[in-house]
Amino acid sequence: MTLQMDSNPTPPLAAQSDVHGGYDVSLHDRPVPLPAARGPVSAALIALLLHNPWEIGRWEAEARPELRWQGPVESAILDDDLQLALWLSYELHYRGLAEVSEDWEWHPELLRARQEWEHLLCTSLAGAIGAPHSMVEPDPASVIARLNSIAATDDGPSLSGVLMREADSEQFREFLIHRSIYHLKEADPHSWAIPRMSGSVKSALVTIQSDEYGSGRTAAMHAELFRTLMRSWGLETGYGHYLDLVPAVTLLSSNIISMFGLNRRWRGALVGHLALFEMTSSIPNGRYGRGHRRLGGDEAAARFFDEHVVADAMHEQIAAHDLAGGLAAAEPDLAGDIVFGARCAQLADQQFARHLINSWSDHQSSLRSAGRW
Repeated sequence: MTLQMDSNPTPPLAAQSDVHGGYDVSLHDRPVPLPAARGPVSAALIALLLHNPWEIGRWEAEARPELRWQGPVESAILDDDLQLALWLSYELHYRGLAEVSEDWEWHPELLRARQEWEHLLCTSLAGAIGAPHSMVEPDPASVIARLNSIAATDDGPSLSGVLMREADSEQFREFLIHRSIYHLKEADPHSWAIPRMSGSVKSALVTIQSDEYGSGRTAAMHAELFRTLMRSWGLETGYGHYLDLVPAVTLLSSNIISMFGLNRRWRGALVGHLALFEMTSSIPNGRYGRGHRRLGGDEAAARFFDEHVVADAMHEQIAAHDLAGGLAAAEPDLAGDIVFGARCAQLADQQFARHLINSWSDHQSSLRSAGRW
């Protein structure tokens, strides 16, 4: 698949000035257009979402077999149909879905169906990496040591190395398209943890998140820095624009964080996920930045990578000791969940890297053929 670049492209929405009453509303994300279905579950969900939830009568998930995913549990983490259904149900809690009633967000029967999908995802994750209770001893020192071990022993394929040394411009654009699904709302899923923490643990979390949101400066928000990076590569910068093109493995990375964030029961896993994210981000982003420059990327756009090199290096100790260690001290029963969340982050990154590298090694696009450019 080749990215078709217009010789005189129309500036994307976020690049256009649209000032009303002193506010630049061009930076305001719009609801995501509904994508094409990828199987019977996502097709049934999309069909339902186009109805007013209070005009179709009461419906039970059990009475709608099309909402029940029928694949083998071990395949759940990489199934396009299931991952899209989860992503759409979660997006109702973020920017919303175009032409979909906001009343669907907390509709009890949709939540019931999503709980079943989440159970399948959790079972699949536990089958791949182990159950949370088996992860670590319930004390802060053990949690910190385990996080450091996970961060230091990642034996997955090095996507950052490929992008730094080997990837061509088209492959680098593909990488940015994949990452846009998360980075255009970077930090939002992890911020669900803020009201669930207290004391020094909350302080540590807010310290990290404040930097993610640019410390109050719109242009410095990581999501806006990524939008600038995409624009420099000639890509559309609309939130969710490339949803149809990204495969299940890309949606998985976002869905794991949303599942942890939207369920208080998984607050420990959400903290563990964020901790490993911060502990392992600096070096890869340095490599991404070098790849960007090798391929002719401009310095202003490289700020997204450079900011992560600096900020995440500073956040590493806060995330491991004050955030994850602090939560383990306050709630020892969550120790296993903290490590489970970190292992889930590692698994998702490994699966994502493997997909891109294998696709490119076979001279294939890592994107899906369906969708819009």
